[in-house]
Amino acid sequence: MPPMTREELIEKIRKVEAVYVSTNSPGEAHAAQTALQRLRDQLTRAPEPAEEFQMSIPDPWKRQLFLAMVRRHGLNPYRRYRQRHSTVLVKVAPKYMNEILWPEYLEVSRLLQGYLAEATQDIIKRAVHKDISEAEETPSLGLD
Repeated sequence: MPPMTREELIEKIRKVEAVYVSTNSPGEAHAAQTALQRLRDQLTRAPEPAEEFQMSIPDPWKRQLFLAMVRRHGLNPYRRYRQRHSTVLVKVAPKYMNEILWPEYLEVSRLLQGYLAEATQDIIKRAVHKDISEAEETPSLGLD
């Protein structure tokens, strides 16, 4: 299977977002809207106070993705003075974090990771050497 183009990846990410927000498919749209309406109804009946979530995301690409998604959801990511750059804090209702923001982030992160792996393998095969298989395992000589 040939590697995905950037445009194909962007389209897949948009489809993932559509599942969490809305969708073009009538069945999926109804299911997504119903789920979101149930969540809104629950929040209206018993508003859930925002809690501070702290994530440690050492991978800079995944951290950039998470920060962008947090901001797209209208939230403000931050970190405290002297905290590591890998630390991201965000105040959000736990139900919103657990049912919408975090699952969406994980799915988009998975897609992006797959794309980057394919692109890296393709570049190494074409520019360095076509054999990118793992090193062969040899029997121990007992000198360990």
